[in-house]
Amino acid sequence: MIGAVDIGGTKIAVGMVDDAGRVVSKLESPTDAPGGYANGLARMTSMLRETARNAGVGISGIGIGSTGMVYPESGKFGDADFLPGWQGNNPVEDLAREFNVTVAIENDGDASALGEASWGAGKGKSRLIYVTIGTGIGGGIILDGKLYRGADMAHPEISHHVIEASGPACSCGFRGCWESLATGPAMAAWFKLNSTGDDRYPVNISAEQICRLAQSGDEPAARAVERESYYLGLGLANLINLFVPEVIVLGGSVMKSAALFLDGVRKVISQGCRFVPYEKTELALASLGEDANLIGAARVWHHRFGEPGLRTGRV
Repeated sequence: MIGAVDIGGTKIAVGMVDDAGRVVSKLESPTDAPGGYANGLARMTSMLRETARNAGVGISGIGIGSTGMVYPESGKFGDADFLPGWQGNNPVEDLAREFNVTVAIENDGDASALGEASWGAGKGKSRLIYVTIGTGIGGGIILDGKLYRGADMAHPEISHHVIEASGPACSCGFRGCWESLATGPAMAAWFKLNSTGDDRYPVNISAEQICRLAQSGDEPAARAVERESYYLGLGLANLINLFVPEVIVLGGSVMKSAALFLDGVRKVISQGCRFVPYEKTELALASLGEDANLIGAARVWHHRFGEPGLRTGRV
């Protein structure tokens, strides 16, 4: 039984995950990042103990998926916008010492990629890219069954490749990054700009509302969906041209309306990937549901340390 920890900007989730990828028990708590790392660590420790008791098990290991920059080899947090003041702290060492088990950490996009590759929509595929499209764009790359890392074991930022150099400014410093053009907020910002003065629409309309309008036949919403499909397709076509994976698994809140986008996405891919066998790349929807982040965090441990079998640690 693996203790899984998902650290996000707004909440920390903790659960017990068995070796078939099933979440047996779980708890959540606000991240309260300004409260400091020590406070966050204390809550992780407490929730791990409580979820283990609720499941009636010991903990064989702990896997962590975290927002922002992390250093998988050392276990330290890097500079994460959502976790101010946590940089340099080491939850791997701290939880290993507390529970006397092995602990591993990865960026949450990489963790989700591992989960989908092992227990989800990418099961049985050795070359997989996971992409989540919501407030931002994230993901992870699996090549020959192994998580791809760059220099210094860095997590590749697939969201910050430029697809339109004159596009909107991005927080990374460039203009026209994939994330600045194809997220839910980007879709809503474009719609708002192009429907100014039309009192049929809410002032702060969301991507979810736009998708519902498009489904009901609203023409401006349909144009926003068409634009979103185009930019999603451009980014995915670039990934296919670079890696030619067996499957791209798509998750995140925008993909809850995937039926609106996929035909347009496939059209763009077919136009821009003629030098690779793009038709061999399956587009699949993420299948692990609301517990995907916890399942992915557990898989981080499996990926690093192998199948269960280590002795049970303290609870």
